[in-house]
Amino acid sequence: MRQLLMMDNNTEDDVLSDNCTAVNPAVYTMYASVMIIEFILAVPLNLSVLYLFIFKLQFWKPNSNNLFLFNLVLADLLLLVCLPVNAYNYIWGERYSSEKLVCKTMFFMLFLNRGASIAFLTVIAVDRYFNVVHPGKKNVVIRRSPQISVLIWVVLLPLTLPTMLKTDCCNSHGDATDILREIVFFTQILIPFFVLVYCTVPIVNRLKKQTIGDTTKLRRAVFLVTLVMLVFSFCFLPCTLARMVLLIVRKLNQENAKDIWVQVYDGLIVLSYMDCLIDPYVYCLSSSKFKSLYLSTFCPCLAGTDEETTDNTNSTDNPGNAKRKNNPMYYSR
Repeated sequence: MRQLLMMDNNTEDDVLSDNCTAVNPAVYTMYASVMIIEFILAVPLNLSVLYLFIFKLQFWKPNSNNLFLFNLVLADLLLLVCLPVNAYNYIWGERYSSEKLVCKTMFFMLFLNRGASIAFLTVIAVDRYFNVVHPGKKNVVIRRSPQISVLIWVVLLPLTLPTMLKTDCCNSHGDATDILREIVFFTQILIPFFVLVYCTVPIVNRLKKQTIGDTTKLRRAVFLVTLVMLVFSFCFLPCTLARMVLLIVRKLNQENAKDIWVQVYDGLIVLSYMDCLIDPYVYCLSSSKFKSLYLSTFCPCLAGTDEETTDNTNSTDNPGNAKRKNNPMYYSR
């Protein structure tokens, strides 16, 4: 009997070890290299954007979506803090840290900040939706930007807490905590995706129907929501689909397929961190004001050509832009 109990304990330990140990260390070393590259490129880029929001744009001022963009870059920076830890684990052949506190903290940070990044991207798209489709209510989101920003963080905190309550990061018992974590994982991606689709389609249709008036702002809105959709589809949907397949394979107890899909899922999670690298380009490409400010601050040699192009475009699209181009809030709305 004692031998049987020892065998059962050894089997359980092996399962825990297998769930935390990388099946193919070479693949995870490659994943670690990708994360290190993402970290090296994204940190200075996001810090430079953060500098602009604090010292140049004064994100706390009303009547702009700068507060949402500030929270987005803040969520990205907090997410980037986790990448060196994850890369270190991957290099040593571990999917998760063997230290329980470190493992739980990483789960908490990743869930919280990925959820915040997705939420603020969605709110920005909703703001553009009201600007274009319901112009009479164009400030309905901006007017409540402080309350909405606080609400997003407050709602995400309790939803993320189950990741800290797990007794072991390497084992999934199918208890209420694990079920809630899976629900949070899927809802924080799928619900915003459908919201983005709902916002994108009417904006694109509005552009098709627009025949007169200032179409520059409308095109910029279409460009922004389309870009957000592409970023969302590229960074978050693949790992969501892979997670679905992995759960099905685990349910069917197909060990060989599980090992393959675990690697696929982990690789697509690494791909989702590209969002932190792409978001700053979303700011620059969606707002001519922000783009000009960024270039004049960090790349002054490129700022002159860009400002001349912007001025010519604005003056030809609408004579009224001559006054509005000097208002920084015009481009940030």
